[in-house]
Amino acid sequence: MHASAHTISSVDPSASLSSSTLRSLEAQRDEFSRRRGLAMPLAGTLAWALIGLVGALGTPFQAVVTLYIATGSIFYLGMGLSRLTGENFFAKGRPKNEFDRLFMAGMLMSLLVFTIALPWASQNHESLPLSFGVLAGLMWLPYSWIIQHWIGAFHAIARALLCVGAWYAFPTQRFVAIPAVVVAVYLITIAVQERRWRALQAR
Repeated sequence: MHASAHTISSVDPSASLSSSTLRSLEAQRDEFSRRRGLAMPLAGTLAWALIGLVGALGTPFQAVVTLYIATGSIFYLGMGLSRLTGENFFAKGRPKNEFDRLFMAGMLMSLLVFTIALPWASQNHESLPLSFGVLAGLMWLPYSWIIQHWIGAFHAIARALLCVGAWYAFPTQRFVAIPAVVVAVYLITIAVQERRWRALQAR
């Protein structure tokens, strides 16, 4: 019987190849999950805090321009902050990880949905904090699946529901209330991410 199993393995190398690939993906997922995951939420917190501040103190035009610039800068700001958090997204010699590609695909998906938001914004500029607030949070769902932790799903769902709630609850302060909601969700996310990372480091 042992000889038969050995023969099958020799004739069908795809079985061992498949197992090796699966183990490799599991290792990559574990490596991805052990990252600190603070740079992007920190960048998002700073960007949306600025949007809320200008929404409270500036003109509607200034609020709109700030929202476009700040949300468009989150990724680049996160790249810079990753050096401070120890994540260093583009460090030389960093091994490639398939789950980085998956996360980037999720980010691209979120960006493509903005093609729906922009025509609405041309009719009503006050739609911007709602549409950007919800759509920019969608990428947290695949992230949650990758790291096998609830925080990403919480971020995406709570952010969407609270943004809609703030839209209806504060119709004259949407450029302030919705950014405040987004910042609050980011702060919870940062706290949970740091606790999760420290727990992983202690293992």
